[in-house]
Amino acid sequence: MSENNEPHRPAEPEPGSPAPKEDTALVTSLDTAGGAMRPSAVPVSAQSGSLPGGEDSASVLRKIFTGNGIVTILAVVLALILGGLLIASTDKAVAATSSYLFARPTDFLAAVWSAATSSYVALFQGSVFNPRGSGIGGQFAPLMETLTIATPLITAGLGVALAFRAGLFNIGAQGQIIMAGILAAWVGFALDLPAGLHLLLVLLAGVIGGAVWGGLVGVLKARTGAHEVIVTIMFNYIALYLVRYLLDSPAFQRPGEATPISPILDPTAVYPQIFGSQYRLHLGFLLAIAATIFVSWLLNRSTVGFEFRAVGANPKAALTAGINVPRATILVMAIAGALAGLSGVAQVAGTEKVLTDGVAATYGFDAITVALLGRSTPWGTFAAGVLFGAFRAGAVQMQIQTGTPIDIVLVVQSLIVLFIAAPPLVRLIFGLNPRKKKAATARKSQKAATTGGAA
Repeated sequence: MSENNEPHRPAEPEPGSPAPKEDTALVTSLDTAGGAMRPSAVPVSAQSGSLPGGEDSASVLRKIFTGNGIVTILAVVLALILGGLLIASTDKAVAATSSYLFARPTDFLAAVWSAATSSYVALFQGSVFNPRGSGIGGQFAPLMETLTIATPLITAGLGVALAFRAGLFNIGAQGQIIMAGILAAWVGFALDLPAGLHLLLVLLAGVIGGAVWGGLVGVLKARTGAHEVIVTIMFNYIALYLVRYLLDSPAFQRPGEATPISPILDPTAVYPQIFGSQYRLHLGFLLAIAATIFVSWLLNRSTVGFEFRAVGANPKAALTAGINVPRATILVMAIAGALAGLSGVAQVAGTEKVLTDGVAATYGFDAITVALLGRSTPWGTFAAGVLFGAFRAGAVQMQIQTGTPIDIVLVVQSLIVLFIAAPPLVRLIFGLNPRKKKAATARKSQKAATTGGAA
């Protein structure tokens, strides 16, 4: 860029010289001075950071995270079908009917269908609606449990999704949840404050803890070029061993306890339960909805969100357009950490009401799967969090009613991720190949034109 802030323009080719082979398509970017859209004279191939026609790892991940929604739905259906077949393969009735499969194949198919459907019905009853529950409250108790489990998955998944929309792969939600849980728990049991103010400080402490832990990653990425994947993995370990150290210290360990567990949070520092003590569903779920609305507005309605998306689409083009890429990197990681921090607060102030070294459980890593399933969109991530919460909530009931191992739910989740990461495979299985359809349409059009011309 020149001193008068004019964008660099490529030199005009000499008359008679061959046209450059490089793709010189212009990208539209934000004019930070006037807020208008203007073209950037940076070739697409130069912006991508790879050779023309090639794909780097970031572009592959972007395609996986932002693919077609139909493929996502079909991936879930396909995973459920394969999971049902796996359930049937371990069923005793299926094994018994397989011995005379060719004599009476209908018995075998009926046993396979019964084994799969009975397990999924039990999964539904344990996660959404149980008709055998006592009264309307007992019938909808599984849904309340699903939403409770989904709460930290949603907020942590939003943190991963937001970072990815800015081109950053945040796998540090685990550490961000832990750091938020440490600060929120300490404020909850160490300070004696009035109701309302106490809970507000617990919430702020957790959000700040997650934001600082995520923002540090952004600073290292922006200032030193450190890869965020490596940094977040290391930060996860630091947070984990820090919480273990603190739980063995007098400041955090519960008096009279030999196990690493903190004192119980004060009643004024815990989330109120939305529908009373009958359910575990707490205020954190409403905050998860608010966080989803906020992220949706941030990405789609705000200038900052536009900068995030511009940086995620092409950081070189964004820099050329005048966007402060280092500032956007730090800010998006801080906001992502704050969103994951909501998960830590939901754990210590909503569900557990104490701090342990398992405060994050596997929510931080499951958040990556949730963001992947939600295609890095706010409401898609919300729906994916609810779906995975249903899997977790219904797995126990499925095992009790049908004897199906809980691990089958993990297999289904893993299959969903596998198929989402391989969209061509899903399209091939369901016969959704757009290239073949376009080619067939082109052949038909050409044939029709030839026939018409001959006539």
